[in-house]
Amino acid sequence: MSLHPVGIIGTGKYVPERILSNKELEEMVETNDEWIVTRTGIKERRLASPEEATSDLALIASKQAIAAAGLTAEDIDLIIVATITPDMFFPSTACLLQDKLGAKKAAAFDLSAACSGFIYGMATGSSMIASGMYKHVLVVGAETLSRITDYTDRNTCILFGDGAGAVVLGQVEEGRGFRSFELGADGSGGDLLKVCGGGSRVPATEESITNKKHFIHMAGNDVFKFAVRIMGSAAEDALKKAGISKDDIDLLVPHQANIRIIQSALSRLNLSDDKAMINLDKYGNMSAASIPVALAEAVEEGRVNEGDCLVLVGFGGGLTWGASVLIW
Repeated sequence: MSLHPVGIIGTGKYVPERILSNKELEEMVETNDEWIVTRTGIKERRLASPEEATSDLALIASKQAIAAAGLTAEDIDLIIVATITPDMFFPSTACLLQDKLGAKKAAAFDLSAACSGFIYGMATGSSMIASGMYKHVLVVGAETLSRITDYTDRNTCILFGDGAGAVVLGQVEEGRGFRSFELGADGSGGDLLKVCGGGSRVPATEESITNKKHFIHMAGNDVFKFAVRIMGSAAEDALKKAGISKDDIDLLVPHQANIRIIQSALSRLNLSDDKAMINLDKYGNMSAASIPVALAEAVEEGRVNEGDCLVLVGFGGGLTWGASVLIW
């Protein structure tokens, strides 16, 4: 049991201005708009400008979230940035963000759990507040996936986009806030979705660059099967932990990877389409940024009201998965 109820007290998001449409992709690889929309639900995605790195996207989303919480950067005790596209190996993107924000009192670290990273980050941050260690935690999901996407690979380049979403976690009233977290991993599926170049196993060499080891490689069908199975079951497990019924869900905020995966989760949870926040048609898969951007847009659009029951759920490389039940 939490010593203090913890919830989300501010949200923010940022997506770059540059739009990459399916029409443009038709000119780059052998694909077409109808195929992409039918198979994935994606119509366009955003790309960071050459001057923008992950910390720059994170900065704008974070400023919004902090302002929405009625706080200043100096009120933040901890910054967690969930990302698989850090500005550099080290220092962490969270440290770079801390400096840009002027959050001088905040500890800072990055978290790597791919598309599940934001849920992992919220679980970590909320437990630190619940224990009394910190009062306000900034959790950011931010990615510049365009930098690790091979735009000659038609199987992956249609999927990914750039963006950042942020939340401020803090103490909330009794009866509000996080009711449960469900986190999981299956490292035996690590080869299904990976960037193998650049680390200690395959350091950067002329050969590794020539062989495209620094780009995303994905076994699409295997990842799809895993996602269809895990999205629904992770959400169900989180609901069970929270002691909350499927019937009580007001809004599902899923990872935005593929419309068919989201629809399978809706079906398993007995939810109609209008009970899900879906924006992947505009942004594609933004990895750790997908869920917080979708949540921020749901708040902006007035789709989240006080007392609503939200289920946030995602899956990603690792393989990893995470779900959370939250009373707004």
